[in-house]
Amino acid sequence: MSAIRLLVLGAVRMHGRAHGYQVRNDLEFWGAHEWSNAKPGSIYHALKQMAKQGLLLAHEVAPSAVGGPPRVEYEITDQGTAEYLTLLRQALTSYDQKMDMLSAGIGFIVDLPRAEAVALLKERISGLEQWRAGVTAYYTPEEGPEQLGHIGEIMNMWVHSADSEAAWTRSLIGRIEGGAYTFAGEGEPFVGVLADDEPNPFATGPHPEDLR
Repeated sequence: MSAIRLLVLGAVRMHGRAHGYQVRNDLEFWGAHEWSNAKPGSIYHALKQMAKQGLLLAHEVAPSAVGGPPRVEYEITDQGTAEYLTLLRQALTSYDQKMDMLSAGIGFIVDLPRAEAVALLKERISGLEQWRAGVTAYYTPEEGPEQLGHIGEIMNMWVHSADSEAAWTRSLIGRIEGGAYTFAGEGEPFVGVLADDEPNPFATGPHPEDLR
C-alpha cells in the first residue's frame, strides 16, 4: 500500500480543489515529510499519475505570475474517492505495514463514521493477536529470548511490538467510543489544512513546480 497516494488524495479531498503547492504545504504542516515519503517530488509525481489514472481531475487555471505555464489545480473524482476510502480502511486494519501508512490512516480516520472506525480498529487488533499467536507458536515469551540464542531477540521484539500496538489501538478505541473527535455525519469536521495565504512554519522551501 502507498501512504503517498492516501495522503495526497486526502489532502485534495479536504480542499475540494487544490494545486500542488497547497497539497505539499498541508503535508509539511502535518509533518508527513518527516514520517513518510511525502517529499516535494513524490507529491507532484503522485498528483500527475493519479490524474492520468482518473483518480484526480486536473484543471488548468491562470498562467503563473512569472510567465510559466498555467498552474494546475486538482479535484478528486468519484473513482478517486472510492480509492481514497479503500486505502483508508486498509491503513486502519492492516498490522503488517510501515508506520507511515497507519499514520496517514489515523490522520484521516474522522472521514469515516465513528462506528466503522471502531470496527476497523478492532479488526486491526484481531490481526495483531493472530500475528502474535503465530510468533508464540515457536517462541515462549515467559522463557525469555535466550531460549533461541540471540535470534530469540527478534521474536521477543515482535511480541513486544504486537502487545504495545494492540494496547495503543485499544486506548484509541476507548477514546473514540468515549466521544472524542468529530466523525463523518456528526457535524463540522476538524480543519487540518492551511488557508492559501496562511504561512506554514514547517515549509521546507520552494520547488520548481511551486513556481507554476
